Parts: sequence; C-alpha cells; structure tokens
Amino acid sequence: MKIVLILIVITFGINFYMIMSVEKNIINISDLSNEKYDAVLVLGCKAYSDRPSSMLANRLEKGKEVYNHTKTKIILSGDHGKDSYDEVNIMKSYMLNYNIDSKDIFLDHAGFSTYDSLYRAKNIFGAKKIIIVTQKYHMYRALYIAKKLGIDATGIVADDINNEFIMFKNEVREILSRNKNFIKVIIKPESKYLGEVISLDGDGNITNG
Repeated sequence: MKIVLILIVITFGINFYMIMSVEKNIINISDLSNEKYDAVLVLGCKAYSDRPSSMLANRLEKGKEVYNHTKTKIILSGDHGKDSYDEVNIMKSYMLNYNIDSKDIFLDHAGFSTYDSLYRAKNIFGAKKIIIVTQKYHMYRALYIAKKLGIDATGIVADDINNEFIMFKNEVREILSRNKNFIKVIIKPESKYLGEVISLDGDGNITNG
C-alpha cells in the first residue's frame, strides 16, 4: 500500500511541477511581442481521410490566427507514417483554404509524438524560438519538452472541443504522458526519423509529399 501511495504522490508531483514550470509561457495572441520567431508549430492529432478532427481543426484555426498576427513561417507536424494515414497534408489543405501562402507552410511528416515534433523542429528545421499551438491540456507537456530541448517556446492555446467526456479522457491520459516525457527529456534520445536539414528561410513546398 505504501508503494502505491508513493507512486501516486510522485506521479502527481511530476504533473504539478511540469505545469508550474511552464505556465508563464502560455499567453494570448494579443500579448505576443514584436520579437522575431522562427516558426509557429501546430501539433497534429487525429485526422480523417479527407478532413481534420474537430480538435485538430481548432488547432489549425488558432495557428491561422497566429500566422496572420506574426507572419511567421508555419510548421505543421503530425503523423504521416502510412500512405493510408496522413495528418500533415490534410492540415496543409485546411490552411490553404485561408489563402495562406504555401511557401510559408512546412510539413513535418514524422511528427509521430510531441517529443518527435519538437526534436525535429529544432534539429531538422533549425527552429530555436517558436510559438506552439495546441489545446491547454497538451500545452504544458509540449512547452516542458521544448524547454528541456533548449527551445525558447511560447504557447498559444487552441479551443477545446465541445465534448466533455473526450476532454476529460485526454486530461487523464495526459497525466501519464507527462510522466513518461519527464523521463524522456532527461535521456534526450534522437527522434527515430531525422534526415536532411530544412531551412525555414526557403520554400515550404519542398516538404510536400
């Protein structure tokens, strides 16, 4: 029983520490400074064959707002591990509906996890100062990973979806994900897939595929 209690305390202690250590980095779009950011990183999640899920659509909507405010290059990072499942091109198609210049949109096809997305943002795309867009429950982990990887990151929160059960389930699952990544950023393994460096000063269309 003691061991169980100790594990519970450690689990929730890590969660509290992670949240408190990055909470100050979550701001509103109106509070963004005039500093130059390397990229707006929109983190992927579930997509269907022809459209983003509601949660992903909300991230893209907020990413579009940040882009219009900052005119900063966008990295759309998600899972494109199979021909039959492609988050990133669905994300790009959605953004192009808002007449965003495709040259400003870079696709990260190997953003299979939050850690991968941030590791590759720094090591493939050379992004050292970024704006992360995702829901708040997910933002704490993303910002913490960024911090531990040496990325200067600011978070802009996307709207939640109108489904309390799904959001509660995500919050509960996130507790374990935070603990897992707390350990992972101590070890700092390389992302499974790397590749050639891609300059954000170039044309984002080179990442199409």
